[in-house]
Amino acid sequence: MGEVSPERKSGCGLLSIVFGGRSFWPKKEQTRNVSEVSNSQEKTQQQNVVQHNVETDYTEKDRIISRPGKNYTKPQPWKNQENDAANYHHPVRNQQARKVAHGGIGLSGELDQMIKDHQGAKDAGRLVRASSGNVMLLSSLGNLRQCGRTGTGIAEQVSGKYVPQNAVNKKEAKSEKPVSLCRALSTRMDPEQLKIMGNEDYKNGRFAEAVALYDAAISIDPNKASYRSNKSAALTAMGKLLDAAFECREAIRIDPFYQRAHNRLASLYVRLGEGGSDADPDVVNKANQVQTHLNKCTEAKRVRDWNLLLKESSLAIAAGADSAPLIFALKVEALFKLNKHQEALETTTNGPNFDIDDCTKFFGPIGSASLLLIHAQIDLVEGRFDEAMNAVQRASQLDPNNKEASSICRKSRAVAIARSQGNELFKSARYSEACNVYGEGLNHDPCNAVLLCNRAACWSKLNQYVKAIEDCTSALNTRSGYTKARLRRADCYAKMEKWGACLQDCEILIRENPDDEEVELIMKKARAQLNQSQ
Repeated sequence: MGEVSPERKSGCGLLSIVFGGRSFWPKKEQTRNVSEVSNSQEKTQQQNVVQHNVETDYTEKDRIISRPGKNYTKPQPWKNQENDAANYHHPVRNQQARKVAHGGIGLSGELDQMIKDHQGAKDAGRLVRASSGNVMLLSSLGNLRQCGRTGTGIAEQVSGKYVPQNAVNKKEAKSEKPVSLCRALSTRMDPEQLKIMGNEDYKNGRFAEAVALYDAAISIDPNKASYRSNKSAALTAMGKLLDAAFECREAIRIDPFYQRAHNRLASLYVRLGEGGSDADPDVVNKANQVQTHLNKCTEAKRVRDWNLLLKESSLAIAAGADSAPLIFALKVEALFKLNKHQEALETTTNGPNFDIDDCTKFFGPIGSASLLLIHAQIDLVEGRFDEAMNAVQRASQLDPNNKEASSICRKSRAVAIARSQGNELFKSARYSEACNVYGEGLNHDPCNAVLLCNRAACWSKLNQYVKAIEDCTSALNTRSGYTKARLRRADCYAKMEKWGACLQDCEILIRENPDDEEVELIMKKARAQLNQSQ
Protein backbone atom coordinates (compact mmCIF):
# COMPACT_ATOMS: atom_id res chain seq x y z
CA MET A 1 0.00 0.00 0.00
CA GLY A 2 1.25 3.48 -0.75
CA GLU A 3 2.76 5.38 2.16
CA VAL A 4 0.88 8.42 3.37
CA SER A 5 2.89 11.61 3.55
CA PRO A 6 4.03 12.82 6.97
CA GLU A 7 1.81 15.87 6.86
CA ARG A 8 -1.30 13.76 6.51
CA LYS A 9 -0.23 11.29 9.23
CA SER A 10 0.10 14.14 11.72
CA GLY A 11 -3.56 15.11 11.44
CA CYS A 12 -5.31 15.11 14.88
CA GLY A 13 -8.19 12.71 15.27
CA LEU A 14 -10.15 15.26 17.33
CA LEU A 15 -9.88 17.83 14.51
CA SER A 16 -11.08 15.32 11.96
CA ILE A 17 -14.37 15.10 13.90
CA VAL A 18 -14.87 18.87 13.77
CA PHE A 19 -13.91 19.40 10.18
CA GLY A 20 -15.68 16.32 8.83
CA GLY A 21 -12.52 14.47 7.95
CA ARG A 22 -11.21 17.24 5.71
CA SER A 23 -7.54 17.99 6.07
CA PHE A 24 -6.81 21.64 6.67
CA TRP A 25 -3.20 21.30 5.47
CA PRO A 26 -2.51 23.12 2.19
CA LYS A 27 -2.28 21.08 -0.91
CA LYS A 28 1.20 19.94 -1.70
CA GLU A 29 2.98 21.53 -4.62
CA GLN A 30 4.30 19.06 -7.10
CA THR A 31 7.92 19.76 -8.06
CA ARG A 32 9.50 18.80 -11.24
CA ASN A 33 13.16 18.22 -11.85
CA VAL A 34 14.25 20.30 -14.84
CA SER A 35 17.18 18.05 -15.52
CA GLU A 36 14.92 15.07 -16.24
CA VAL A 37 12.86 16.35 -19.15
CA SER A 38 12.64 12.92 -20.66
CA ASN A 39 10.55 11.66 -17.71
CA SER A 40 8.14 14.61 -17.65
CA GLN A 41 5.21 12.65 -19.01
CA GLU A 42 5.62 9.92 -16.37
CA LYS A 43 5.92 12.47 -13.57
CA THR A 44 2.86 14.34 -14.80
CA GLN A 45 0.85 11.14 -14.61
CA GLN A 46 2.06 10.47 -11.05
CA GLN A 47 1.26 14.03 -10.08
CA ASN A 48 -2.30 13.73 -11.39
CA VAL A 49 -2.80 10.54 -9.41
CA VAL A 50 -1.63 12.19 -6.19
CA GLN A 51 -3.66 15.32 -6.87
CA HIS A 52 -6.76 13.23 -7.52
CA ASN A 53 -6.32 11.41 -4.19
CA VAL A 54 -5.99 14.65 -2.24
CA GLU A 55 -9.08 16.22 -3.75
CA THR A 56 -11.26 13.17 -3.23
CA ASP A 57 -10.08 12.66 0.34
CA TYR A 58 -13.42 13.84 1.73
CA THR A 59 -15.48 10.88 0.61
CA GLU A 60 -13.21 7.94 -0.04
CA LYS A 61 -12.42 5.35 2.61
CA ASP A 62 -9.50 2.92 2.90
CA ARG A 63 -8.08 4.24 -0.38
CA ILE A 64 -4.61 3.48 -1.78
CA ILE A 65 -2.43 6.53 -2.29
CA SER A 66 0.23 6.19 -4.95
CA ARG A 67 3.84 6.42 -3.79
CA PRO A 68 5.56 9.63 -4.94
CA GLY A 69 8.30 9.35 -7.53
CA LYS A 70 11.95 9.12 -6.78
CA ASN A 71 12.52 12.83 -7.27
CA TYR A 72 9.62 13.89 -5.04
CA THR A 73 10.66 16.74 -2.72
CA LYS A 74 8.84 17.01 0.62
CA PRO A 75 7.74 20.59 1.39
CA GLN A 76 8.84 22.13 4.68
CA PRO A 77 6.29 21.65 7.52
CA TRP A 78 4.68 24.67 9.09
CA LYS A 79 6.40 25.87 12.22
CA ASN A 80 3.31 26.60 14.27
CA GLN A 81 0.99 23.89 13.12
CA GLU A 82 -1.22 23.91 16.20
CA ASN A 83 -1.92 27.65 16.14
CA ASP A 84 -2.35 27.72 12.36
CA ALA A 85 -4.77 24.83 12.58
CA ALA A 86 -6.74 26.60 15.28
CA ASN A 87 -6.91 29.82 13.24
CA TYR A 88 -7.73 28.15 9.94
CA HIS A 89 -11.36 28.77 8.98
CA HIS A 90 -13.03 26.73 6.32
CA PRO A 91 -16.73 25.96 5.89
CA VAL A 92 -17.44 22.47 7.17
CA ARG A 93 -18.83 20.31 4.44
CA ASN A 94 -21.45 17.69 5.09
CA GLN A 95 -19.08 14.92 4.32
CA GLN A 96 -18.47 11.69 6.17
CA ALA A 97 -15.55 11.78 8.57
CA ARG A 98 -12.39 10.02 7.48
CA LYS A 99 -12.31 6.48 8.77
CA VAL A 100 -9.41 5.66 11.08
CA ALA A 101 -8.07 2.17 10.86
CA HIS A 102 -8.43 0.04 13.96
CA GLY A 103 -4.78 -0.77 13.79
CA GLY A 104 -3.80 2.91 13.84
CA ILE A 105 -0.68 3.66 15.73
CA GLY A 106 -0.45 6.52 18.26
CA LEU A 107 -2.76 8.57 20.44
CA SER A 108 -4.53 10.24 17.51
CA GLY A 109 -5.85 7.00 16.06
CA GLU A 110 -6.85 5.71 19.49
CA LEU A 111 -8.79 8.86 20.33
CA ASP A 112 -10.48 8.82 16.92
CA GLN A 113 -11.73 5.30 17.56
CA MET A 114 -12.94 6.21 21.08
CA ILE A 115 -14.86 9.20 19.75
CA LYS A 116 -16.39 7.18 16.93
CA ASP A 117 -17.50 4.42 19.32
CA HIS A 118 -18.93 6.98 21.68
CA GLN A 119 -20.90 8.77 18.94
CA GLY A 120 -22.47 5.48 17.95
CA ALA A 121 -23.65 4.72 21.48
CA LYS A 122 -27.30 5.27 22.41
CA ASP A 123 -28.01 8.61 24.07
CA ALA A 124 -24.32 9.49 23.93
CA GLY A 125 -23.30 12.92 25.12
CA ARG A 126 -22.95 15.62 22.50
CA LEU A 127 -19.68 17.16 21.43
CA VAL A 128 -19.36 20.83 22.21
CA ARG A 129 -16.97 22.88 20.16
CA ALA A 130 -14.85 24.90 22.54
CA SER A 131 -12.66 26.36 19.81
CA SER A 132 -11.72 25.62 16.24
CA GLY A 133 -9.07 23.24 17.43
CA ASN A 134 -10.47 21.69 20.60
CA VAL A 135 -13.46 19.45 21.18
CA MET A 136 -14.54 18.09 24.55
CA LEU A 137 -17.50 16.05 25.67
CA LEU A 138 -19.73 17.13 28.54
CA SER A 139 -18.80 14.99 31.53
CA SER A 140 -18.55 14.86 35.31
CA LEU A 141 -14.78 15.38 35.52
CA GLY A 142 -14.07 18.29 37.81
CA ASN A 143 -15.89 21.32 36.47
CA LEU A 144 -17.18 19.56 33.35
CA ARG A 145 -20.88 19.11 34.01
CA GLN A 146 -23.25 16.86 32.14
CA CYS A 147 -26.12 18.15 30.10
CA GLY A 148 -29.11 19.23 32.10
CA ARG A 149 -27.14 20.27 35.17
CA THR A 150 -27.04 23.83 36.25
CA GLY A 151 -23.93 25.76 37.03
CA THR A 152 -22.07 28.97 36.44
CA GLY A 153 -20.30 27.59 33.42
CA ILE A 154 -18.82 24.51 31.80
CA ALA A 155 -15.09 24.10 31.52
CA GLU A 156 -13.81 22.95 28.17
CA GLN A 157 -10.36 21.46 28.49
CA VAL A 158 -7.29 22.26 26.53
CA SER A 159 -6.57 25.92 27.17
CA GLY A 160 -8.13 25.94 30.65
CA LYS A 161 -10.81 28.41 29.49
CA TYR A 162 -14.54 28.20 30.13
CA VAL A 163 -17.42 28.19 27.71
CA PRO A 164 -20.59 30.02 28.82
CA GLN A 165 -23.56 27.94 29.87
CA ASN A 166 -25.64 29.10 26.92
CA ALA A 167 -23.10 27.64 24.51
CA VAL A 168 -24.33 24.15 25.44
CA ASN A 169 -27.51 22.49 24.34
CA LYS A 170 -29.50 22.19 27.58
CA LYS A 171 -31.55 19.16 26.55
CA GLU A 172 -31.33 16.66 29.40
CA ALA A 173 -30.19 13.12 28.94
CA LYS A 174 -33.24 10.90 29.29
CA SER A 175 -32.51 7.36 30.33
CA GLU A 176 -28.91 6.22 30.37
CA LYS A 177 -26.06 8.24 31.77
CA PRO A 178 -23.59 8.82 28.90
CA VAL A 179 -20.20 7.20 29.09
CA SER A 180 -17.66 9.64 30.43
CA LEU A 181 -15.34 10.02 27.46
CA CYS A 182 -13.76 13.11 29.01
CA ARG A 183 -12.56 11.10 31.97
CA ALA A 184 -10.94 8.62 29.61
CA LEU A 185 -9.29 11.47 27.74
CA SER A 186 -8.18 13.15 30.93
CA THR A 187 -6.11 10.14 31.93
CA ARG A 188 -3.92 10.90 28.93
CA MET A 189 -3.55 14.58 29.80
CA ASP A 190 -0.52 16.27 31.24
CA PRO A 191 -1.02 16.39 35.05
CA GLU A 192 0.37 19.93 35.04
CA GLN A 193 -2.51 20.96 32.78
CA LEU A 194 -4.97 19.40 35.23
CA LYS A 195 -3.33 21.32 38.06
CA ILE A 196 -3.70 24.58 36.11
CA MET A 197 -7.39 23.85 35.56
CA GLY A 198 -7.77 23.05 39.27
CA ASN A 199 -6.09 26.32 40.18
CA GLU A 200 -8.53 28.19 37.97
CA ASP A 201 -11.48 26.51 39.68
CA TYR A 202 -10.00 27.29 43.08
CA LYS A 203 -9.66 30.97 42.22
CA ASN A 204 -13.28 31.05 41.08
CA GLY A 205 -14.58 29.39 44.26
CA ARG A 206 -15.36 26.02 42.69
CA PHE A 207 -13.52 24.05 45.36
CA ALA A 208 -15.14 20.65 44.81
CA GLU A 209 -14.29 20.78 41.09
CA ALA A 210 -10.75 21.82 41.97
CA VAL A 211 -10.37 18.83 44.28
CA ALA A 212 -11.56 16.50 41.48
CA LEU A 213 -8.98 17.90 39.08
CA TYR A 214 -6.18 17.69 41.64
CA ASP A 215 -7.20 14.07 42.28
CA ALA A 216 -6.95 13.39 38.55
CA ALA A 217 -3.47 14.89 38.49
CA ILE A 218 -2.46 12.82 41.52
CA SER A 219 -3.71 9.64 39.87
CA ILE A 220 -1.40 10.31 36.92
CA ASP A 221 1.61 11.47 38.94
CA PRO A 222 1.23 10.51 42.62
CA ASN A 223 4.75 11.63 43.51
CA LYS A 224 4.25 15.38 43.01
CA ALA A 225 4.00 17.25 46.32
CA SER A 226 2.41 20.37 44.81
CA TYR A 227 -0.70 18.44 43.74
CA ARG A 228 -1.26 17.28 47.32
CA SER A 229 -0.63 20.75 48.70
CA ASN A 230 -3.06 22.41 46.29
CA LYS A 231 -5.68 19.80 47.09
CA SER A 232 -5.17 20.60 50.77
CA ALA A 233 -5.92 24.27 50.09
CA ALA A 234 -9.18 23.38 48.33
CA LEU A 235 -10.23 21.02 51.12
CA THR A 236 -9.50 23.73 53.69
CA ALA A 237 -11.77 26.11 51.81
CA MET A 238 -14.50 23.44 51.95
CA GLY A 239 -14.12 23.14 55.73
CA LYS A 240 -12.58 19.66 55.56
CA LEU A 241 -9.61 20.51 57.73
CA LEU A 242 -8.71 16.98 58.78
CA ASP A 243 -8.59 15.76 55.20
CA ALA A 244 -6.55 18.85 54.31
CA ALA A 245 -4.04 18.04 57.05
CA PHE A 246 -3.72 14.48 55.78
CA GLU A 247 -2.91 15.78 52.29
CA CYS A 248 -0.28 18.17 53.66
CA ARG A 249 1.35 15.34 55.57
CA GLU A 250 1.49 13.30 52.38
CA ALA A 251 3.00 16.23 50.47
CA ILE A 252 5.72 16.59 53.10
CA ARG A 253 6.38 12.85 52.98
CA ILE A 254 6.91 13.12 49.22
CA ASP A 255 9.07 16.25 49.48
CA PRO A 256 10.31 16.98 53.03
CA PHE A 257 11.73 20.34 51.87
CA TYR A 258 8.49 21.64 50.34
CA GLN A 259 8.07 24.76 52.48
CA ARG A 260 4.61 25.67 51.25
CA ALA A 261 3.24 22.38 52.54
CA HIS A 262 4.96 22.97 55.88
CA ASN A 263 3.37 26.43 56.19
CA ARG A 264 -0.04 25.12 55.23
CA LEU A 265 0.16 22.26 57.70
CA ALA A 266 1.27 24.59 60.49
CA SER A 267 -1.76 26.83 59.88
CA LEU A 268 -4.03 23.80 59.98
CA TYR A 269 -2.45 22.62 63.21
CA VAL A 270 -3.19 25.99 64.83
CA ARG A 271 -6.82 25.83 63.80
CA LEU A 272 -7.11 22.24 64.99
CA GLY A 273 -5.42 22.99 68.31
CA GLU A 274 -2.43 20.76 67.67
CA GLY A 275 1.29 21.34 68.12
CA GLY A 276 3.11 23.70 65.79
CA SER A 277 5.34 22.92 62.83
CA ASP A 278 8.01 24.70 60.81
CA ALA A 279 6.30 27.75 59.40
CA ASP A 280 6.52 31.52 59.00
CA PRO A 281 6.82 33.67 62.16
CA ASP A 282 3.17 34.81 62.21
CA VAL A 283 1.88 31.25 62.31
CA VAL A 284 4.43 30.31 64.96
CA ASN A 285 3.38 33.24 67.18
CA LYS A 286 -0.27 32.29 66.85
CA ALA A 287 0.54 28.69 67.70
CA ASN A 288 2.41 29.81 70.81
CA GLN A 289 -0.58 31.87 71.99
CA VAL A 290 -2.92 28.93 71.55
CA GLN A 291 -0.52 26.65 73.39
CA THR A 292 -0.31 29.08 76.32
CA HIS A 293 -4.08 29.04 76.76
CA LEU A 294 -4.15 25.27 76.43
CA ASN A 295 -1.66 24.89 79.25
CA LYS A 296 -3.91 27.02 81.46
CA CYS A 297 -6.90 24.89 80.44
CA THR A 298 -5.07 21.78 81.56
CA GLU A 299 -4.30 23.31 84.93
CA ALA A 300 -7.85 24.62 85.38
CA LYS A 301 -9.32 21.19 84.69
CA ARG A 302 -6.89 19.56 87.11
CA VAL A 303 -8.01 21.82 89.99
CA ARG A 304 -11.65 21.68 88.74
CA ASP A 305 -11.86 25.44 88.29
CA TRP A 306 -14.65 25.40 85.73
CA ASN A 307 -14.92 29.17 85.36
CA LEU A 308 -11.22 29.42 84.55
CA LEU A 309 -11.52 26.50 82.15
CA LEU A 310 -14.39 28.24 80.40
CA LYS A 311 -12.38 31.46 80.12
CA GLU A 312 -9.14 29.92 78.84
CA SER A 313 -10.83 27.62 76.34
CA SER A 314 -12.71 30.60 74.92
CA LEU A 315 -9.45 32.55 74.64
CA ALA A 316 -7.75 29.65 72.88
CA ILE A 317 -10.55 29.51 70.31
CA ALA A 318 -10.35 33.27 69.78
CA ALA A 319 -6.54 33.08 69.39
CA GLY A 320 -6.88 30.91 66.28
CA ALA A 321 -8.05 27.42 67.28
CA ASP A 322 -11.45 28.02 65.72
CA SER A 323 -11.83 24.43 64.49
CA ALA A 324 -10.26 22.51 67.36
CA PRO A 325 -12.79 19.86 68.52
CA LEU A 326 -10.89 19.03 71.71
CA ILE A 327 -10.78 22.68 72.80
CA PHE A 328 -14.49 23.06 72.08
CA ALA A 329 -15.01 19.91 74.13
CA LEU A 330 -13.23 21.55 77.08
CA LYS A 331 -15.51 24.57 76.82
CA VAL A 332 -18.64 22.39 76.64
CA GLU A 333 -17.45 20.38 79.65
CA ALA A 334 -17.01 23.57 81.68
CA LEU A 335 -20.51 24.73 80.73
CA PHE A 336 -21.98 21.40 81.79
CA LYS A 337 -20.23 21.58 85.16
CA LEU A 338 -21.67 25.09 85.61
CA ASN A 339 -25.16 23.77 84.67
CA LYS A 340 -25.31 26.03 81.61
CA HIS A 341 -26.76 23.42 79.35
CA GLN A 342 -28.25 25.79 76.81
CA GLU A 343 -24.90 27.47 76.22
CA ALA A 344 -23.30 24.05 75.95
CA LEU A 345 -25.77 23.08 73.21
CA GLU A 346 -25.13 26.33 71.33
CA THR A 347 -21.36 25.86 71.59
CA THR A 348 -21.66 22.37 70.18
CA THR A 349 -23.84 23.59 67.33
CA ASN A 350 -21.41 26.36 66.41
CA GLY A 351 -18.29 24.22 66.81
CA PRO A 352 -16.60 21.84 64.38
CA ASN A 353 -18.40 18.67 63.42
CA PHE A 354 -15.89 16.10 62.18
CA ASP A 355 -16.46 12.43 61.59
CA ILE A 356 -15.43 10.47 64.66
CA ASP A 357 -13.38 8.01 62.58
CA ASP A 358 -11.37 10.88 61.08
CA CYS A 359 -10.88 12.29 64.58
CA THR A 360 -9.60 8.92 65.78
CA LYS A 361 -7.15 8.83 62.92
CA PHE A 362 -5.93 12.38 63.57
CA PHE A 363 -6.18 12.85 67.35
CA GLY A 364 -5.83 9.24 68.43
CA PRO A 365 -8.22 6.98 70.40
CA ILE A 366 -7.92 8.88 73.70
CA GLY A 367 -8.83 12.21 72.12
CA SER A 368 -11.75 10.64 70.26
CA ALA A 369 -12.99 9.03 73.48
CA SER A 370 -13.14 12.47 75.12
CA LEU A 371 -15.16 13.81 72.19
CA LEU A 372 -17.58 10.88 72.39
CA LEU A 373 -18.16 11.51 76.10
CA ILE A 374 -19.08 15.13 75.36
CA HIS A 375 -21.46 13.93 72.65
CA ALA A 376 -23.00 11.53 75.15
CA GLN A 377 -23.70 14.36 77.59
CA ILE A 378 -25.24 16.44 74.81
CA ASP A 379 -27.50 13.52 73.93
CA LEU A 380 -28.53 13.18 77.58
CA VAL A 381 -29.49 16.85 77.79
CA GLU A 382 -31.60 16.62 74.64
CA GLY A 383 -33.27 13.35 75.67
CA ARG A 384 -31.52 11.06 73.18
CA PHE A 385 -30.70 8.44 75.77
CA ASP A 386 -30.07 5.54 73.39
CA GLU A 387 -27.56 7.60 71.39
CA ALA A 388 -25.89 8.61 74.65
CA MET A 389 -25.43 4.98 75.64
CA ASN A 390 -23.96 4.11 72.25
CA ALA A 391 -21.49 7.00 72.45
CA VAL A 392 -20.38 6.01 75.95
CA GLN A 393 -19.88 2.39 74.94
CA ARG A 394 -17.77 3.36 71.97
CA ALA A 395 -15.72 5.72 74.14
CA SER A 396 -15.07 2.87 76.57
CA GLN A 397 -13.81 0.72 73.71
CA LEU A 398 -11.42 3.42 72.55
CA ASP A 399 -10.17 4.23 76.05
CA PRO A 400 -10.91 1.39 78.50
CA ASN A 401 -9.07 3.17 81.35
CA ASN A 402 -11.22 6.30 81.19
CA LYS A 403 -12.92 6.61 84.59
CA GLU A 404 -15.22 9.38 83.39
CA ALA A 405 -16.63 7.04 80.79
CA SER A 406 -17.75 4.63 83.50
CA SER A 407 -19.42 7.45 85.46
CA ILE A 408 -21.28 8.81 82.43
CA CYS A 409 -22.28 5.28 81.46
CA ARG A 410 -23.92 4.67 84.86
CA LYS A 411 -25.70 8.01 84.72
CA SER A 412 -26.92 7.45 81.17
CA ARG A 413 -28.27 4.02 82.01
CA ALA A 414 -30.11 5.26 85.13
CA VAL A 415 -31.66 8.22 83.32
CA ALA A 416 -32.75 6.08 80.38
CA ILE A 417 -34.41 3.52 82.64
CA ALA A 418 -36.16 6.22 84.67
CA ARG A 419 -37.64 7.89 81.63
CA SER A 420 -38.76 4.62 80.07
CA GLN A 421 -40.46 3.33 83.21
CA GLY A 422 -41.92 6.72 84.10
CA ASN A 423 -43.45 7.13 80.66
CA GLU A 424 -45.14 3.75 80.95
CA LEU A 425 -46.61 4.69 84.32
CA PHE A 426 -47.78 8.06 82.99
CA LYS A 427 -49.59 6.36 80.09
CA SER A 428 -51.34 4.17 82.65
CA ALA A 429 -52.43 7.29 84.59
CA ARG A 430 -50.34 6.24 87.59
CA TYR A 431 -49.03 9.76 88.06
CA SER A 432 -47.74 9.49 91.64
CA GLU A 433 -45.67 6.41 90.86
CA ALA A 434 -44.37 8.09 87.71
CA CYS A 435 -43.24 11.09 89.82
CA ASN A 436 -41.25 8.77 92.05
CA VAL A 437 -39.59 7.00 89.13
CA TYR A 438 -38.63 10.30 87.48
CA GLY A 439 -37.24 11.39 90.83
CA GLU A 440 -34.98 8.34 90.99
CA GLY A 441 -33.50 9.30 87.63
CA LEU A 442 -33.00 12.87 88.84
CA ASN A 443 -30.94 11.53 91.73
CA HIS A 444 -28.31 10.53 89.14
CA ASP A 445 -28.71 13.67 87.00
CA PRO A 446 -30.40 16.45 89.03
CA CYS A 447 -30.42 18.98 86.17
CA ASN A 448 -31.79 16.76 83.43
CA ALA A 449 -34.37 18.98 81.75
CA VAL A 450 -36.26 16.07 80.18
CA LEU A 451 -36.91 14.29 83.47
CA LEU A 452 -37.82 17.58 85.19
CA CYS A 453 -40.35 18.43 82.50
CA ASN A 454 -41.85 14.92 82.59
CA ARG A 455 -42.24 15.08 86.34
CA ALA A 456 -43.87 18.50 85.95
CA ALA A 457 -46.47 16.87 83.69
CA CYS A 458 -47.25 14.40 86.50
CA TRP A 459 -47.59 17.21 89.05
CA SER A 460 -49.92 19.04 86.70
CA LYS A 461 -52.14 15.95 86.36
CA LEU A 462 -52.23 15.76 90.15
CA ASN A 463 -53.28 19.47 90.25
CA GLN A 464 -50.08 20.37 92.08
CA TYR A 465 -49.32 23.33 89.85
CA VAL A 466 -46.79 24.97 92.13
CA LYS A 467 -44.53 21.91 92.05
CA ALA A 468 -45.06 21.64 88.32
CA ILE A 469 -43.97 25.26 87.86
CA GLU A 470 -40.91 24.67 90.03
CA ASP A 471 -39.78 21.71 87.93
CA CYS A 472 -40.39 23.63 84.70
CA THR A 473 -38.41 26.59 86.00
CA SER A 474 -35.52 24.30 87.00
CA ALA A 475 -35.51 22.81 83.52
CA LEU A 476 -35.49 26.27 81.92
CA ASN A 477 -32.65 27.45 84.17
CA THR A 478 -30.34 24.86 82.66
CA ARG A 479 -31.87 24.83 79.19
CA SER A 480 -33.59 28.11 78.40
CA GLY A 481 -34.54 27.03 74.89
CA TYR A 482 -36.55 24.01 76.04
CA THR A 483 -39.90 24.85 74.43
CA LYS A 484 -41.86 22.02 76.03
CA ALA A 485 -40.97 23.13 79.57
CA ARG A 486 -41.94 26.76 78.85
CA LEU A 487 -45.26 25.75 77.31
CA ARG A 488 -46.04 23.50 80.27
CA ARG A 489 -45.26 26.32 82.69
CA ALA A 490 -47.46 28.72 80.74
CA ASP A 491 -50.32 26.23 80.94
CA CYS A 492 -49.84 25.87 84.71
CA TYR A 493 -49.84 29.66 85.11
CA ALA A 494 -53.10 29.81 83.17
CA LYS A 495 -54.68 27.17 85.39
CA MET A 496 -53.56 29.16 88.44
CA GLU A 497 -54.96 32.30 86.73
CA LYS A 498 -51.59 34.02 86.82
CA TRP A 499 -52.25 35.66 83.48
CA GLY A 500 -49.32 38.07 83.51
CA ALA A 501 -46.71 35.33 83.91
CA CYS A 502 -48.61 33.17 81.45
CA LEU A 503 -48.56 35.96 78.85
CA GLN A 504 -44.80 36.45 79.23
CA ASP A 505 -44.09 32.80 78.50
CA CYS A 506 -46.50 32.85 75.56
CA GLU A 507 -44.82 35.87 74.01
CA ILE A 508 -41.45 34.10 74.12
CA LEU A 509 -42.96 30.97 72.60
CA ILE A 510 -44.73 32.85 69.82
CA ARG A 511 -41.46 34.53 68.82
CA GLU A 512 -39.82 31.14 68.50
CA ASN A 513 -42.75 29.57 66.64
CA PRO A 514 -45.24 32.11 65.22
CA ASP A 515 -47.52 29.39 63.81
CA ASP A 516 -48.15 27.54 67.08
CA GLU A 517 -51.95 27.53 67.42
CA GLU A 518 -51.93 26.17 70.96
CA VAL A 519 -49.79 29.05 72.16
CA GLU A 520 -52.00 31.56 70.35
CA LEU A 521 -55.11 30.25 72.13
CA ILE A 522 -53.46 30.50 75.56
CA MET A 523 -52.16 33.98 74.77
CA LYS A 524 -55.58 35.24 73.62
CA LYS A 525 -57.19 33.89 76.74
CA ALA A 526 -54.52 35.51 78.94
CA ARG A 527 -54.96 38.90 77.25
CA ALA A 528 -58.70 38.72 77.54
CA GLN A 529 -58.48 37.94 81.25
CA LEU A 530 -56.00 40.76 81.81
CA ASN A 531 -58.30 43.22 80.03
CA GLN A 532 -61.27 42.19 82.18
CA SER A 533 -59.29 42.57 85.39
CA GLN A 534 -58.33 46.11 84.41
